[in-house]
Amino acid sequence: MAGNVARRPDGRWRARYRDAKGKEHARHFDRKLDATRWLASVEVARARGEWIDPALARVRVGDWSRMWLAGQGQLKPSTKARYELAVTRHILPAWENVRLSEVSYADVCQWVAELSDLGLAPSTVRYSHRVFSLMLTHAVRDGRLARNPAEGVRLPKVGKGEPRFLDHGQVVELAEAAEPYGLLIRFLAYTGLRWGEMSALRVGSLDLLRRRMRIRSAFVEVHGKLIEGTPKTHQKRTVPLPRFLVDELARHVEGKSPDELVFTTPNGAPLRNTNFRRRHWDKAVTAAGLDGLTPHDLRHTAASLAVAAGANVKSVQRMLGHASATMTLDVYAACSGTTSTRLRTCSTRPLAGRLRTQCGPGRQPGGYYRSLLARAPAVTRGSLGAREGNRTLDLRITSLVRGERAYRCERLRPRRRHRRATLIGHVRLRPRDGRAMWGVALSPRSTAGGLVRSS
Repeated sequence: MAGNVARRPDGRWRARYRDAKGKEHARHFDRKLDATRWLASVEVARARGEWIDPALARVRVGDWSRMWLAGQGQLKPSTKARYELAVTRHILPAWENVRLSEVSYADVCQWVAELSDLGLAPSTVRYSHRVFSLMLTHAVRDGRLARNPAEGVRLPKVGKGEPRFLDHGQVVELAEAAEPYGLLIRFLAYTGLRWGEMSALRVGSLDLLRRRMRIRSAFVEVHGKLIEGTPKTHQKRTVPLPRFLVDELARHVEGKSPDELVFTTPNGAPLRNTNFRRRHWDKAVTAAGLDGLTPHDLRHTAASLAVAAGANVKSVQRMLGHASATMTLDVYAACSGTTSTRLRTCSTRPLAGRLRTQCGPGRQPGGYYRSLLARAPAVTRGSLGAREGNRTLDLRITSLVRGERAYRCERLRPRRRHRRATLIGHVRLRPRDGRAMWGVALSPRSTAGGLVRSS
């Protein structure tokens, strides 16, 4: 990039240069030193790749916001609608006639403070700032700004609310109060689907024989219209169905075609969250004594019940459709509070006597046996299994014997002829060699305390 400094007839000094396209840029100064320094700064910025065409930065924020929104084709309709709302309500009133080159860090800080002074919620202030920052980042990538002046602004803190969880009894009471939508309440409370995913669920997505369903789409309401798209984060997934819901779902969808919706209004239309809450939900919540409960709390309930049943974080993440297990831990960390309390309580008890497991008929099979004994600190530090002589055999739950507090267990690493054992629902603590070891009390047919041979 060539440039020069020349004296004008009026006595001022003109510094000028041409860009890569051959367009001339000039600026006038009273002193030659100032003109030379400015031209040198332009050359350094060009060499570093930081040079910005002044003409591109003269566009106003209002015009740039419309250009930016028009190019956001990757956004889901609901997300784009929220962006447009933030731009219209909070960004344009303050920035519409301001040029991009005139936006400064101090001005952005003052704007954030003014939004807070207006009484807006911290989450709203943070969201508006995020949209504005995305807009300016787009200008940086387009070569209109050298940096984003909205970065590093201190934002108001958002108070984190605790998720609300229901137990099995409260779910039953709410479902009874919400009739004829009791099945819908139980479905949401034990599957963890989002409202939009539930309302867009079709009969063809149900696999009742394998007790699972495929989540492929979701409804979102934008400007009063329902739009069907992909689930949140565009992640399709398979969600397990509890056994006790299968028969009721089979009767509910009997006679429907695969393309029909599973849950609809009496007229066959898709369920809308706002209408359902006004007509059915609010009355049922009041009748069940659960004031303040929202439909999304049933999703929290499904996560808490899954954790209480022994599901690991990865399984809960797949069920809920979270982008990562970290997000699941951040949102539902409170679910582990009960387990932590039990561990602390157990560690203060004498290591003697009998402890009963908390694995009733509602416990789902398939998890490791150590998950049934989460009350014991020793369980989390070593292997657990039945004792046969001086050997410890690791076991895994494979099925539940109905009507009894008994579980059919299978060894993780079968050895020789001992493959299966029937365990009753309690554990006996037996001291051995001066240290506490967990022994498993077997069924009466195994009087010697060994494993029952498979037939």
